[in-house]
Amino acid sequence: MAVQVTTKTSYGQRLGSSFKGIGSGFLLLIIGIVLLWWNEGRAVKTAKMLNRAEKVAVEMPDINSVDPQFDGQLVHATGMANTSEVLIDNLFGIQETAIKLNRQVEYYQVQETSTSKTKDKLGGGQETVTTYDYKNGWSSTRINSSEFKDEKYRGANFVLSDVEDQKWQAENVSFGAYRLPSELINSISGEKPVELALSEDVIKSLNKVAATVKKDTAVLLAQAALKDYKYVHVSNNVVYIGENAMNPQVGDVRITFTKVLPGEVSILAKVAGDTFTKHTDKNGKSLETLSMGVKAMDEMFSSERASNNMWKWLLRLLGFFLIMGGLKGIFDILVTVLKVIPFLANIVNLAMNVVIGVVAFAITLIVIALAWLYYRPILGILLLAAAVAALVFFAKKGKEEGPQTPEAPAAPDVPAE
Repeated sequence: MAVQVTTKTSYGQRLGSSFKGIGSGFLLLIIGIVLLWWNEGRAVKTAKMLNRAEKVAVEMPDINSVDPQFDGQLVHATGMANTSEVLIDNLFGIQETAIKLNRQVEYYQVQETSTSKTKDKLGGGQETVTTYDYKNGWSSTRINSSEFKDEKYRGANFVLSDVEDQKWQAENVSFGAYRLPSELINSISGEKPVELALSEDVIKSLNKVAATVKKDTAVLLAQAALKDYKYVHVSNNVVYIGENAMNPQVGDVRITFTKVLPGEVSILAKVAGDTFTKHTDKNGKSLETLSMGVKAMDEMFSSERASNNMWKWLLRLLGFFLIMGGLKGIFDILVTVLKVIPFLANIVNLAMNVVIGVVAFAITLIVIALAWLYYRPILGILLLAAAVAALVFFAKKGKEEGPQTPEAPAAPDVPAE
């Protein structure tokens, strides 16, 4: 059953919030401009680094012996990433010879969601009706239900076992005769399920904890004689703690185990003795990357360029929205002042949003253009010209659509004598 909470905000409170929003708006505006400038420099420097790196990179055809001629050089190599290290999860008694071992925990919890509808009132006040809904579902975190709006669900959440997510990673991973550094090991992927075979002691321990939480006296008393455990179920790579995995209840816990096994990888990195490190360009940008499978050198450089381009546009978009949010925060006071007449305020708000969007776009272009004037002068001049043209077009458009001065009536014709 949904619960509704109504809150009212006075005209004075709204004005106060709008005044506070001016400071936040300027802060967002500055952050957006700084982000755009930094992003352009980052993108240009990374692109130049990749171009120079591709010219000096060499193929390492044989990784089965440490070759001093490659020491200090940026190399491309392909081979098996291997390890003999055993990763151990002591809580569950799991031991795997693997590069990575992951324990992912989910909890079946009551989840609170909310939707709000806001209505302006004549005189400048505001009324907000928030509806809180509740449903059961799996969550990657334990949900604190002590502050739920509906008293019926308050304090409803608990867990049958206090287990946390955890990851283990091998420290010694070989690459032929070389050793991979932790930065490259982090990039190795390809999760596979762990075949679980939990010991009787582990199952008894988990079952006892769950029975204690459930206050299941019968299970606790019969613990020593149990063969078919009530609360612990193991299937493939999943440990389920609860009475019935097909009918989950609040408090149930689902634990999934995966591992990353040795596999073939391709790397771009600088050789440092019998291991690898970052190749650092003269502009400070560095390169050290690993891809799964057999990847040619040009393919890996293309992938790095695509990644750089993707981040460039994502951060440009973020910068634009930060600037737009900043301008909105600065000028929102104008709309709030007019909220005494909601209809008029809505019209002004719509027009202001259009103007803010255009101005934010122009500021974004100008900042990018100025950054490119610093990093790439020719392209920067072209982009700056485009930004100025956009502002001029908008200004002329607004002038054309402004109030027109009525023409004076024509004088009547006077017949000639």
